[in-house]
Amino acid sequence: MALSLNKDKIRFLLLEGLHDNALKVLDAAGYSNIEYLSHALDQDELIEKIKDAHFIGIRSRTQLTREVLEHADKLIAIGCFCIGTNQVDLDAARDKGVPVFNAPYSNTRSVAELVLAEAIMLYRGIPEKNATVHRGGWGKSAKNSHEVRGKTMGIVGYGSIGSQLSVLAESLGMKVIYHDVVTKLPLGNALQVGSLNELLNTADIVTLHVPDVPSTRYMMKKEQFDQMKEGSYFINAARGTCVEIDDLAAALESGRVLGAAIDVFPKEPKSADQEFESPLRKFDNVILTPHIGGSTQEAQANIGLEVAEKFVRYSDMGDTLTAVNFPEVSVMLKAGAHRLLHIHKNVPGVLAQINASFASAGINILAQSLMTEGDVGYLVMDVDNSDSTLALEKLNAIAETIRVRVLF
Repeated sequence: MALSLNKDKIRFLLLEGLHDNALKVLDAAGYSNIEYLSHALDQDELIEKIKDAHFIGIRSRTQLTREVLEHADKLIAIGCFCIGTNQVDLDAARDKGVPVFNAPYSNTRSVAELVLAEAIMLYRGIPEKNATVHRGGWGKSAKNSHEVRGKTMGIVGYGSIGSQLSVLAESLGMKVIYHDVVTKLPLGNALQVGSLNELLNTADIVTLHVPDVPSTRYMMKKEQFDQMKEGSYFINAARGTCVEIDDLAAALESGRVLGAAIDVFPKEPKSADQEFESPLRKFDNVILTPHIGGSTQEAQANIGLEVAEKFVRYSDMGDTLTAVNFPEVSVMLKAGAHRLLHIHKNVPGVLAQINASFASAGINILAQSLMTEGDVGYLVMDVDNSDSTLALEKLNAIAETIRVRVLF
């Protein structure tokens, strides 16, 4: 019976300087064949490297397109060591039977703290004052300088970050309103409003915390900025594609928006060697940061643990819980069993075929769990040790099979 590869043969490719915690988790689980790089790779380099990788770990710069994934014939799983998965063609990965894991909650506190700090800085006029002093000026004045206490923060998107920010803002005495596409129970005294326009009309400071989906693409453009209160502030630490930057620049020019803090952009440099270009660079009253909302040591440490542990659970047990593009299956381990993973096209009758084939061959099934997602079905099955070689043969004979793996 050919079992899964020995752990020292399973190759991990980790890019973009992932936190050491990822290495510690893999090492503790017995995985030692790890290539660790501190930077992203261009497409040609990535295609060459990914050919021999079983697992790949990335952050936001690496682009795993369908073209790249076509060369990843050995790939078992992808780990995005961040919140977003926009850098991965999720459908292409699923078509190849490759689950994608991420860390949707590990850096929420870091983002919330940055946004709150930026709100305070904007209300005190710190960006302009800082720029003036750096140029040798001394603009000591209380004009447009306010406490945040008593001001209304409008949070667009009341998920894990937005709700945590809500609590922090209230602790400073701010009023909080929020808008979300679904009704959500508020934390503290926050109030859900019925529409985005109602929030924009009411809030003193607006902050975005939404995912990158078709409905949020350029959701903030001229029409929305015109709805904001005169002299209000705007923050985006969500996704660069949510804001029409030229329209924000126009709102800043007119004074309708008194200041802004932007951490994400529609087009970002691929490396530190490239110049960042934006019409917002000319404004002293705008805080510009290089996509570092979740870039704290604490967040990266948590992310390293979370995603690496998901790698280990999938490699050791076939557990796909929290995969973003794949059926979620988790089956308890059974003594005296061999575990087989069957990834197949999601068409009616596959499980019936497998069970009929096993029954006719007298194969004893100890446990099985099947889930489907899109065009893919994922079956985890435990069989008696004595039946494992025949079971593998029967699974490979199923016409709809994408991939079969034997774990143990």
